[in-house]
Amino acid sequence: MPKKILIIDDDIDLVEAMRLTLESAGFEVIDAQDGLKGLEKAKAESPDLIILDVMMGTQDEGFHVAYQIRQDDQLKDTPIIMLTAVGQETGFSFDKDKDEDFLPVEEFIEKPVDPHKLIEIVKVNLGM
Repeated sequence: MPKKILIIDDDIDLVEAMRLTLESAGFEVIDAQDGLKGLEKAKAESPDLIILDVMMGTQDEGFHVAYQIRQDDQLKDTPIIMLTAVGQETGFSFDKDKDEDFLPVEEFIEKPVDPHKLIEIVKVNLGM
């Protein structure tokens, strides 16, 4: 049975590009275009991994979604890869090791990401 990945991102073109990349690597892909729908879908579908954008309805919506996932008993152990352009858009930079308390995610990756690197990061975070 393929591993299920939930992409929460409001950029539908990027979602479709990631879908093609991940499905070609044998993953099942589901998506949601905002944080609320993403949380609902995560609870309903129990994905093996979540790829989460930061800037959707607000500049920090993804951070709030990540915190809610970490507080949910069903989802708290689901790996989260934060894939975003927040650094380019705001000038903020994040470091997973230094900002671990602030960023409750396994990976923080700036857009755009190379498709091969995306698959590699997904596999590492799924223990494959």
